[in-house]
Amino acid sequence: MSEQNRRVGRNARMYGGDTAASHVAAMPIWRYRFVLAIIFMAMAVLVGRIVYLQVFDHQFLQGQGDSRTIRVQSIDAHRGMITDRDGEPLAVSTPVVTLWANPKDLPEDPVQLTRLAKALDERPADFMARVKSYRDKEFMYLKRRVTPEPASRVLALDIPGVHGRHEYKRYYPAGEVTSQLVGMTNIDDHGQEGLELAFDRYLSGRPGQRRVLQDRKGQLVRDLHMIREAHPGGDVTLSINLRLQYLAYRELKAAVNEHNADSGTLVMMDAHTGEVLAMVSLPSYNPNNRTSVDPAGLRNRSLTDAFEPGSVMKPLAMSAGLESGKFTPHTPMDTTPGWMMVDGYTIKDTRNFGKLDMTGVITHSSNIGMTHMALALPDDAIWNVYDSMKLGHPTGLGFPGEATGSLPSPFSWSKAKRATLSYGYGLSVNAVQLASAYTAITNDGKQLPPSLLKLNKPPEGHQVMSSKTAHELIQMMETVVEPGGGGTRAALEGYRVAGKTGTVRKIGDTGYQKEAYRSNFVGIAPASDPRIVTVISIDNAKGKEYYGGLVAAPIFSRVAGNALRLLDVPPDDQSKEAPGA
Repeated sequence: MSEQNRRVGRNARMYGGDTAASHVAAMPIWRYRFVLAIIFMAMAVLVGRIVYLQVFDHQFLQGQGDSRTIRVQSIDAHRGMITDRDGEPLAVSTPVVTLWANPKDLPEDPVQLTRLAKALDERPADFMARVKSYRDKEFMYLKRRVTPEPASRVLALDIPGVHGRHEYKRYYPAGEVTSQLVGMTNIDDHGQEGLELAFDRYLSGRPGQRRVLQDRKGQLVRDLHMIREAHPGGDVTLSINLRLQYLAYRELKAAVNEHNADSGTLVMMDAHTGEVLAMVSLPSYNPNNRTSVDPAGLRNRSLTDAFEPGSVMKPLAMSAGLESGKFTPHTPMDTTPGWMMVDGYTIKDTRNFGKLDMTGVITHSSNIGMTHMALALPDDAIWNVYDSMKLGHPTGLGFPGEATGSLPSPFSWSKAKRATLSYGYGLSVNAVQLASAYTAITNDGKQLPPSLLKLNKPPEGHQVMSSKTAHELIQMMETVVEPGGGGTRAALEGYRVAGKTGTVRKIGDTGYQKEAYRSNFVGIAPASDPRIVTVISIDNAKGKEYYGGLVAAPIFSRVAGNALRLLDVPPDDQSKEAPGA
């Protein structure tokens, strides 16, 4: 090969080699630029997304974040207090703690769960089984309404997932003495029975709300701001005098036990205001311990039970005769021979009282005398008196489960219907209605509406009989308590008493029962200047004594005597002259 060709070959290899190397070097630069472009594009997308999220979607993201960390907590309102007329507490709210847990946050360590179970007074095995059943949930109650001291011991264990909520629990200082009247709340502090239910909205107040920041475990980090302040419930002041309530409860319970009765009721009312000073029903229950509550003890029988009143209606029916002008307290009435037939029915007295006057008809509780009077009056005369006294109508107290009783208005008046109404059969009343009707006799003929709340001033009332008739009836009723009357066991030392007994056969599935009675008594004291009207009803007293004068009248004597002294009512001079007579 010539020298020239060798030079050409070297040059070709030299330049050819440089060209290949340049191509090899150019490929990484292209790739580098491509990768840079991809990176810049990705960064641009990320920056754009950030700008979009921060500027255009900020509110949505903030809401999503807040929903995981910011909570609205409810603030319980303090439930109002119920007191007697003198401010003695009958229902109060005490602070408690409800312990709860998020089962997903609770440790699975058996040692810690055992410690927690023992602090909650639970068997560890039962508690662990309970936790296991809630593992897929985010909430479970550990123990509700715990007093602060044991609750703090549980929280001091510092076990993850365990929390406490501050609440209130109702406490009833008078216990079973006022239970059916005051009632009770349920575990959520809402009224369930009695006046707690009747005044629930007023007592409850309005819960508040606050916005708080929590961590992922639900622990409070800090308060953010108050949404709405909690407004405590209002207080309710009852007309009840707690000392009289204790007195009435003690004596009624003793009598129910003594006579082995099914139940008993006592209502004491202020003779000039209609305020209920004592209201007792037996059997009762302890609202502070509901583990073994007998449903029969929940009923406030003074209002929820209607019954045929019997002879305690005779003074009220007598007002129709006195108002008619056909009869006076001294009008003669022949009850011989102690029985009579009316529309095929036999009406009897306990014995043949012979010739009486209208006062004697009340003294001896003569059905024959009342029947003769009723048949001498217009057909609906006695019915109109009862209706004007609101018998068979709601009392207006708004008490849950009140029985309004029954006062049938026949399409046609038979003699038998007129007769039975005159001595208290053929209608039904509750004890409060009966006491309210008798305020017409104690208040110059004006009946007063009953009240369970303390009144600032006496109500006007409505006139149902003349003042003269009212005073005459008190004098006639005094003879019932005097020697020879059926209610001598109601007499009080130092005070004049007006009263009326009643003994009613109870109605069963097949009509009136032969050996089941309701023993009633209505008493007014002092008769010279009435301060209290008391209705007592004993249901199914067993034994030889079942008459109202033997069973219910002695309760009145024991209760009314002490009540008048507690009310600072001075004894009177036992004179027979009633004011205004």
